[in-house]
Amino acid sequence: MEDRIITYGGQAVIEGVMMRGQKAYAIAMRAPDGTIAIHTQKLANVYRSGITKIPFLRGSILLWDALGLGMNALTISANTQTGEDEKLEGPALYLTLGLSLTLGIGLFFLLPAGLGGLAEHYLGWSPWLNNLVEGVLRLLFLVAYIWGISFMPDVKRLFMYHGAEHKTINAFEAGAELTPEVVAKYPIEHARCGTAFLLTLVLLSILIFTALGPMPIVWRLLTRVLFIPILAGIAIEYIRWTANHLDSPFVQMLIKPNLALQHLTTSTPDNSMLEVAIASFQSMRKAEQEAA
Repeated sequence: MEDRIITYGGQAVIEGVMMRGQKAYAIAMRAPDGTIAIHTQKLANVYRSGITKIPFLRGSILLWDALGLGMNALTISANTQTGEDEKLEGPALYLTLGLSLTLGIGLFFLLPAGLGGLAEHYLGWSPWLNNLVEGVLRLLFLVAYIWGISFMPDVKRLFMYHGAEHKTINAFEAGAELTPEVVAKYPIEHARCGTAFLLTLVLLSILIFTALGPMPIVWRLLTRVLFIPILAGIAIEYIRWTANHLDSPFVQMLIKPNLALQHLTTSTPDNSMLEVAIASFQSMRKAEQEAA
């Protein structure tokens, strides 16, 4: 069976969409003059290495590379809007990525863990209950954060391009003609979305961290950081498995929460946005054929 989670993916960028295949990726962006600017590039060798066949390990490594790729794509799309020609790469890329991850870990992992530890110390709650409350807080923080930023005008447009990305891939996987009018009819949710990964990661953290039981606050905070690669590996394998068994009614039931959360991170795109997403997908496919 084709491993669809590795074959095609993507993300919304500023006024555009990045589409990733197995050998290349493409970024299509609506330039200020109204034209569609295209950037294509070969993927790093890690996507074609033996690592992609090692369960759990491949998830963390590919996730790290995908984060760097996504950050670079956002930089390229921002430069297209401003007319600048600066690249985010090398030390600057990894510093930006590291700062972003530090903020994310602090907000969604360490802060809930710290609040849970304080509740255990000052309120006398059971450690098991505190771990559970910590996980619920983490889930609430995630949903509240996504909901809060969705009111920002730039993020609203980003979420519309996110919807265009999903519709385009859904249409392709259904064998449909890739035109804005046809693609617009396809669902805005997609089982392999990054939003699904985030929700799966948080739900797994509730189960695993609750099972760890009582521990000193220092170890409590350390485990929340050290377990992130483990949780990410499990989450990606879960998303991979569900993506390859979507015909199962049981799997369709399992992914309902993931699809529901996507209503916060996607919005219905207009035809001009669909045109950009389609251009990105077709450019990526052409770059893949040329790299073969």
